[in-house]
Amino acid sequence: MEFKVNLSRPDISEAEIQAVTDVLRTPNLSLGPKLGEFEDAFCAYSGMKRAIAVNSGTSGLYLCMKAMGIGEGDEVITTPFTFIASVTTIMMTGAKPVFVDIDPVSLNMDPAKIEEKITERTKAILPVVVFGNPVGLDEVCRIADKHNLFVVEDSCEGLGSELGGKKIGTFGTMSTFAFYPNKQITTGEGGIILTNDDELADLCQSLRNQGRGKGGGWLAHDRLGYNYRLSDINCALGIVQLSRIDEFVEKRRKVANMYHEVLSDEARLIVPEEPENCVMSWFVYVVRLADKSLTIDTRNAVLKRMLERGIQVSNYFPPVYLQPFISEALGHKEGDFPITDEVCKSTMALPFHNNLTREEVETVATELKATLDEIL
Repeated sequence: MEFKVNLSRPDISEAEIQAVTDVLRTPNLSLGPKLGEFEDAFCAYSGMKRAIAVNSGTSGLYLCMKAMGIGEGDEVITTPFTFIASVTTIMMTGAKPVFVDIDPVSLNMDPAKIEEKITERTKAILPVVVFGNPVGLDEVCRIADKHNLFVVEDSCEGLGSELGGKKIGTFGTMSTFAFYPNKQITTGEGGIILTNDDELADLCQSLRNQGRGKGGGWLAHDRLGYNYRLSDINCALGIVQLSRIDEFVEKRRKVANMYHEVLSDEARLIVPEEPENCVMSWFVYVVRLADKSLTIDTRNAVLKRMLERGIQVSNYFPPVYLQPFISEALGHKEGDFPITDEVCKSTMALPFHNNLTREEVETVATELKATLDEIL
């Protein structure tokens, strides 16, 4: 179906196209100079000591936990309101995800509920910067320090966000960003790990490259590893994209502000706002139905009608703990995390990207209000 307004779209200029073309004219399509340039650019941007580029945010999260030695019998505390990779990467190590319900305002894991979930098997906490909102990340790290736990910071949705003047990606023991085309910057597919720990960084470099060690030959493998490399083609695209991150953050803020102008007076919706003491790098723009008595069927009817009107929308997220294979493995049932359940039944992601125009924002708002008139 051709939509009047699309849900997301990357922001690619001639500079990115030229950078990729330049790589294609060299013999170095992978493990070439652009990989190091991209990693160095991230270190310069973040202030972190080491950066390890990988082929996805999912790979990044998994390698962080593997490098930390997380595995069978361990527990990792995380949120039930997230993209599935935050949870499946824990399960891939053999560890058990332990969920903490969310704060109803920030939609991030509620720090006040974390300590009651810590056991002798807890090895790490994996907070997620949901929708680019960093609220609570500092408190999570304080709790982790108190209990001598690792923090694997899932910042895949928040490149460019800051909390108290500090960039996200710099709070945890290790952190991961992702660069799928709907993210703040894109490499097509890709991700990156940040850390100040040389030992963990060296392990991740080895693990992403089929277990090869420093100084060894192409057929010398020190450990079980994976092919999680990011090509120089992707890295060249990422170098230019990262150089534009401040521009992108500002563009996305302007789009969020336009939505706020046209929707903040709509009593039937809960409209997101930028928190205090934060720079929020907006990932998506998610509104919620305000009436808590409405069912998920009502929300789904609104989404369906919006799609029929030519506006690409989506639910964001369903409760990850109720994905069938996860609930079966962990024994969870609906109602175990009531705030997550309540939020998930009402969320609606509206079209959102850097270059969304005022006319398109107003079209989305008009169609949404008309749809609410029909259904509510």
